[in-house]
Amino acid sequence: MSNSSTYQNPLIERYASAEMATLWGPQRKFSTWRRLWVALAEAEAELGLPITNAQLDELRKHVDDVDLVKAAAYERKLRHDVMAHVHTYGDACPAARGIIHLGATSCYVTDNTDLILIRESLELVQTRLAAVIEALSDFARQQRDLACLGFTHLQPAQPTTVGKRACLWIYDLVQDLTEVEHRLAELKARGVKGTTGTQASFLELFEGDHAKVRKLDELVREKMGFAASYPVTGQTYSRKVDQQVLDALSGVASSAHKAGTDLRLLQSRKEIEEPFEKEQIGSSAMAYKRNPMRSERICGLARFVTSLQSSAAATASTQWMERTLDDSANRRLVLPQAFLAIDAILLLYQNVASGLVVYPNVIAKHLAEELPFMATEAILMAGVAAGGDRQELHERIRQHSQDAAAQVKQHGAANDLLERLGADPAFAGVDLSGTLDASRFVGRAPEQVDEFLAEVVAPIRKRYAGATKKSAELKV
Repeated sequence: MSNSSTYQNPLIERYASAEMATLWGPQRKFSTWRRLWVALAEAEAELGLPITNAQLDELRKHVDDVDLVKAAAYERKLRHDVMAHVHTYGDACPAARGIIHLGATSCYVTDNTDLILIRESLELVQTRLAAVIEALSDFARQQRDLACLGFTHLQPAQPTTVGKRACLWIYDLVQDLTEVEHRLAELKARGVKGTTGTQASFLELFEGDHAKVRKLDELVREKMGFAASYPVTGQTYSRKVDQQVLDALSGVASSAHKAGTDLRLLQSRKEIEEPFEKEQIGSSAMAYKRNPMRSERICGLARFVTSLQSSAAATASTQWMERTLDDSANRRLVLPQAFLAIDAILLLYQNVASGLVVYPNVIAKHLAEELPFMATEAILMAGVAAGGDRQELHERIRQHSQDAAAQVKQHGAANDLLERLGADPAFAGVDLSGTLDASRFVGRAPEQVDEFLAEVVAPIRKRYAGATKKSAELKV
């Protein structure tokens, strides 16, 4: 069937980068299988098994020319994907056919390949994370002291600054980056472990020489570029590793969802908008609309990733004894799609963070509507300093605040609290003119931005300097 008549995965067609999609594509997967077969044969030859240089040269020559059509035909016949590719590789390398996959089980190629792909995907994710952190930190620095209304319970609260709020988003990502870096540092090769993890087949190949079997595992994992291999495995590496990786990716998704939701709420208040292109259409019916579609897409994809977290946990918990095969179909879906979706999320997030539009006048208007209420504590203290009774002044402020709030809520009138207080003789000795200076109420928010960017973010930017400049096209 043609591509137009069959289902296409939106992660490939619409969202993820070509780089991540290629990484999890069939060519990369099966050529990596072949590289692993070459590494195994090379190591076995180095340790004395009768494998010739001519056989190794033949294997190396045909690493990348994978005949996927022939392999699919073999799999329809054999009902075994690894053996289908063993036969396909053998057809291309007739002199080496007999030593391909020597002593190995299927998970030698499948699991080690997955670990290589996970490693490279995590490396791409950490670079994408650093790029978002960089874009948001530039935004936070620019808006370090722009006072805005803070919210708790989504109700007006003490003012903060736009830059300080952005630092909340950044710090979530900083913690995610730490976790991704940790998962990368802990990632190991499955290595050469045999059918149930006992290395029995390799012990037989090397006629009971335990040292050579240990050396075989070491040589292969070095050829794969890993500093270590997992010390014990069943037939597979522990699916706890997948669970930990999905936990890290789910954390990234949660952070992106929180920031995306904040931006959607702020855009509804007309305070901050995500980028909107000159010819972009917000609604097919309402031509005036500027919908936060990129932030909405971030949230939608993030929910997908967090839903995959439970699948990895369930798979890890149901691997009976040395392994069961019910993990296979699940992992073919979960691992690549989690990385593809995170890739798309971070590309969107970087795009949004790099083009945020701030409307200071709207922010100031919203703040001014609530600031009289927030200034009441300062007014109370000033009234006491001028000789007033604290409890009496508190009660007068409470009454005036309730009356002003009723005018706002019931009649849509402006907040006239300061006018009411100004007309009250109890506050005659208080200068109310400076009470609406928003900078008086943001505390150390601007300084916190400076300190956070210098102490936490700057080392990350230095560590990833240059790597964050690479960008991928935003597809839709």
